[in-house]
Amino acid sequence: MKNAIPTILLLAALMATVPTRAAEKVDLLLVLAADVSRSMDEPKFKLQRSGYVEALTSAEVIQAIKSGPAGRIAIMFMEFSGADAQKVVLDWALISDESSAHRFADTLTEIPRSFDERTAIGAGIDFAALQLKRTPFEASRRTIDISGDGTSNVGRNVRVARDEAIAAGITINGIPILSSPPVVGSSDHTNPPGGLESYYLNNVVGGPGAFIMAADDFRSFGKALIRKLIAEVAEMPVAFGIAERR
Repeated sequence: MKNAIPTILLLAALMATVPTRAAEKVDLLLVLAADVSRSMDEPKFKLQRSGYVEALTSAEVIQAIKSGPAGRIAIMFMEFSGADAQKVVLDWALISDESSAHRFADTLTEIPRSFDERTAIGAGIDFAALQLKRTPFEASRRTIDISGDGTSNVGRNVRVARDEAIAAGITINGIPILSSPPVVGSSDHTNPPGGLESYYLNNVVGGPGAFIMAADDFRSFGKALIRKLIAEVAEMPVAFGIAERR
């Protein structure tokens, strides 16, 4: 026992001299946050999920990734619904070429839906911000990309969550999916006064270069997301407040 303390001190000294591995640098840290609340029935959910797969494997998106200074980004995919319903569906992964993009997207197609509750966008933002804190990658740009078909109707105040994320240096972009005609029994949720685009602009998105790009419906979601991802990855100048429909 006499040698126990010196041995512990020696081990501690040796560990202190071992250099820590530097985080791999990428051009962008991107959290893809998908609203899977109850206003989104199963056919709509499948269109949303397939839209993500379509966009992530798009040749244009992959080329935008390759064209960056580092030629790679890091992404993770999460789903959210109610106040206590957030889940990492696919954890942080490096995307640098066709192979890595397809590997991520192919895995995504096999994972079942996580939730079917109300919509807590504020809690979703909080959860996404936590994922950016624990990423094994490093980038000067950190973005949360939120897609959904309705307003926040439960849980933490979405503006407070947004403002705290912005204060932490995070940009939040949005891709509202428009519903026409209104979902039966959810018209104020999916078609709020002033429209869902206006709601996202005033309550959800923010930070340097933040923007929304609305999808006219679930079938056009993938095409809209392609344009949005290219703008995010390539850091294209998109004026704050512009709501493009594709």
